[in-house]
Amino acid sequence: MGRRSGILEFAVLGLLRESPMHGYELRKRLNTSLGVFRAFSYGTLYPCLKTLVANGWLTEEPGNTTEDAVAAPLAGRRAKIVYRLTAEGKEHFEELLSQTGPDAYDDEHFAARFAFFGQTSRDVRVRVLEGRRSRLEERLEKMRASLARTRERLDDYTLELQRHGMESVEREVRWLNELIESERAGRVLQGPASGGSGSAQQDTTSGTTGGLPRSGDSSRPDTPDDTAT
Repeated sequence: MGRRSGILEFAVLGLLRESPMHGYELRKRLNTSLGVFRAFSYGTLYPCLKTLVANGWLTEEPGNTTEDAVAAPLAGRRAKIVYRLTAEGKEHFEELLSQTGPDAYDDEHFAARFAFFGQTSRDVRVRVLEGRRSRLEERLEKMRASLARTRERLDDYTLELQRHGMESVEREVRWLNELIESERAGRVLQGPASGGSGSAQQDTTSGTTGGLPRSGDSSRPDTPDDTAT
């Protein structure tokens, strides 16, 4: 499994743990809530869904809402497919949540892992945050060493770009330090109020509530792309 496809499978399982969804709704949530998935298409999502179904982690069900029942005959197409997490899928996702290896600290995977910290136990959250901080501190040390070696050979613009990159890493390290301190102190991470039914205050003791933050509805109209193929 490729790294990016693995991240996508993780995110899909996490979203479906919250509630069953159509493919279109899944894509919209992935696009708006996780920047790492903004450029992916249905041609990426549906093979992933088919793989998860084949593995027994998801089931496919016909849409049963009034809107689906009316829209499908009028549009001359089949009703949307709803994807639902199975018991095996939930167990697999919880296993993925417990992992704290190097993949959890990588730039793309860390964003996905962090988005589901509301469903992750506190001890795992701390280990992932500490791993990410260690990775960035190593990166920062290398950047500083490289800048010290090449400073005299760089023009002003290249030098400014190097400094900007270092400052970005330094800011993230400070942010991680604050998060780690909050986790260790058992403080609840406060975020913007959400009007969606899926909003929940993070429980820093059990780490079992919450989920991927809901975003506002997309301005794009629905499309027939998430019908069965």
